[in-house]
Amino acid sequence: MLSYRHSYHAGNFADVLKHIVQVAIIEYLKKKDKPFTVHDTHAGAGSYAIASDHMQKTGEYRDGIARLLDNRTGVGVIDQYVALVKKLNPVGKLTEYPGSPLISASLLREQDRLQCSELHSTDFELLQRRFADDKRVRVEKLDAWQGFKAMLPPQHRRGLVLIDPSYEMEADYLGLLPALQMAMERFSTATYAIWYPVLDRNRTESFIRRFVKAEIPNLLRVECCPRPDASGRGMTGSGMLIVNPPYTLAQHMAQAMPVLKSALCEPNGHTLVKELTGEA
Repeated sequence: MLSYRHSYHAGNFADVLKHIVQVAIIEYLKKKDKPFTVHDTHAGAGSYAIASDHMQKTGEYRDGIARLLDNRTGVGVIDQYVALVKKLNPVGKLTEYPGSPLISASLLREQDRLQCSELHSTDFELLQRRFADDKRVRVEKLDAWQGFKAMLPPQHRRGLVLIDPSYEMEADYLGLLPALQMAMERFSTATYAIWYPVLDRNRTESFIRRFVKAEIPNLLRVECCPRPDASGRGMTGSGMLIVNPPYTLAQHMAQAMPVLKSALCEPNGHTLVKELTGEA
């Protein structure tokens, strides 16, 4: 039974990292006039009310987006992300946190497209309702990997595929690499951005090594861990593994990491930006 709801975790430190990377890639794609497609594998509900029971129960957004909202950092990729969140909260305070589909839709041009797969019935209905009048957006009630088969390749040959399972099931870890390989056969010209949690360092490193050993080309690893590695403490950090990243992304994220470390991390937290070639 599918039970995971991102509404409990929206706007937390992991979302901050994921969405900064997402914004940076989309802004890079927009530098050319040619249209592109964003494909979102685990789209969720689209946006999340700060006052909701789910967000107030965990309060995770307080240690994420709330720590950045009133700061102008001077780092382009962070300030673009924060400006977008503020634009979606015109009342002057944080009332709604945008999920990845709303972030994408807010950045797309008229000629660009967004396609989303979401299996949870409630979140699918919320997402479908939100984009009902937006002809740029396609929403399907599909498992993520079924969505690859049904929706790739898209109409446009440039794009971003955002992959962010909950990793609550072992199948999410084991199934991701073959799913990625299948998707890349269908849509080889895309950038793939894969989110992953840091729960146990050995498991995280083993997960990353699978992609390196499979000789997935052009890998960039970006990680932000607010707490020191410690198995049993829950999620101490998270990362993004990016396939075919824009050539500017590594530099931009290297500039962003000191700011994120200062804003989000405990004194013994850590960050990482690393290009992977042969060894993880």
